[in-house]
Amino acid sequence: MKRRFALFLALAAVGCGDDEGPEPDGGVPEDAHVRDMPPTPDMGPPPPPTAEPGRHDAVVVETRRVVPSDELPVEALNSNNNLDVIRFDGRVYLAWRTAPDHFASEDTLIHVVSSEDEVRWDFEASFTLGTDLREPAFLDHEGELFLYVSVLGTESRSFDPQGVMWTRRSPEGTWSDLADVPNTEGYIAWATRAIDGVSYMTAYEGGEHIYRFDGMPLFIELRTTEDGETWTPLTPNGAPDQTYVYTGGGSEMDFAFADDGRLHAVIRNEAGDENGWGTMVCDAPADDIANWTCDVDRKKYDSPHVFAFDGEIYLVGRRNVTETGFYDVATDEEDPGQRTLQNQVAYTSGTKRCSLWRFVQGERRIAYVLDLPSRGDTCFAASLEPGDPTPGEPHDIVIYDYSSDVDGEDVSWREGQRGPTFIYRHVLRLSPRG
Repeated sequence: MKRRFALFLALAAVGCGDDEGPEPDGGVPEDAHVRDMPPTPDMGPPPPPTAEPGRHDAVVVETRRVVPSDELPVEALNSNNNLDVIRFDGRVYLAWRTAPDHFASEDTLIHVVSSEDEVRWDFEASFTLGTDLREPAFLDHEGELFLYVSVLGTESRSFDPQGVMWTRRSPEGTWSDLADVPNTEGYIAWATRAIDGVSYMTAYEGGEHIYRFDGMPLFIELRTTEDGETWTPLTPNGAPDQTYVYTGGGSEMDFAFADDGRLHAVIRNEAGDENGWGTMVCDAPADDIANWTCDVDRKKYDSPHVFAFDGEIYLVGRRNVTETGFYDVATDEEDPGQRTLQNQVAYTSGTKRCSLWRFVQGERRIAYVLDLPSRGDTCFAASLEPGDPTPGEPHDIVIYDYSSDVDGEDVSWREGQRGPTFIYRHVLRLSPRG
């Protein structure tokens, strides 16, 4: 008990989590023998990894701040982070979390706005429950627009998943009151999307254990729905009683399908398990998409967003700006709780980027492509449907994310979580190579 309490105090001192973690106070525990610490500010950040562009050359051709801005019909508070976007019925819809700071708050709101040109925005709805709301996720389910949000507590120093709620936009343009998604108590829904006429949700249970160091596993599910309100977990062929696709230290998960129908996914594995710490890179056959096989990656691509385009599967996720980029740096620590703590101490102390990566299909490996303009507290990206490419021609994809001021000081992640954050719109140009 004494050791667990010491771990809790140490974690409160350094901060943890991605977009939901407890509030940090600063400082590093004396017994956290951290290795692979990032360079000092005087040295500047190391150069980015060598790019492996795959089928496309990539460049960011435009970056524009969307939140806050004079073109919004609602007030944005100091912290603007978790978000989603979707193109529906000729308009672009944006939902985001705004709050006094990055951490759990009873004053949190989810704003929803829409636009024809992504410059001037119209008010759609605002949601507040007197507790924390996160992870907004849109879904076009059979021509109806749904929005899902995950409910957490109000204590800034803890992580308390309480369940998932949904709202639906009527043809007249009004949004229904938030209602509970059945059988999601204690869950967080990470992503929703419709692919080839099937609606999917990724969700995980047990997130409160990440920062308790109690060794209890988390469970990740891939769910489907017929009505947008009730969701059923998919089960692997031959294992009808297994409702999860992965169990261990993983939480946030996103996926896409390759041209051959094979599923490719990443899981943020912050708490660690017998497979390691960092990320699990997974795939599953087209005829059994709930039967996952995964390999560990010592990097951690926080708040992953995955999309398929022109034969490639891309990932937008946070990059740790160190020589190796590893999250798992405490490799000679045998105690799992201490190892997780040391990894987090090092991670929160370093600078970050929101970056584009790609899956190296057939290798269960993630390759770096480029950084989006970003720094400090950053990522939680979403993209608009990329559409079909014109053979041999460049193609623009719109990506939204959040960041500390992209023109400001390159502060550590911990410092960025305490300061203002903004939502940006990037235009990513992918040009066929060769």
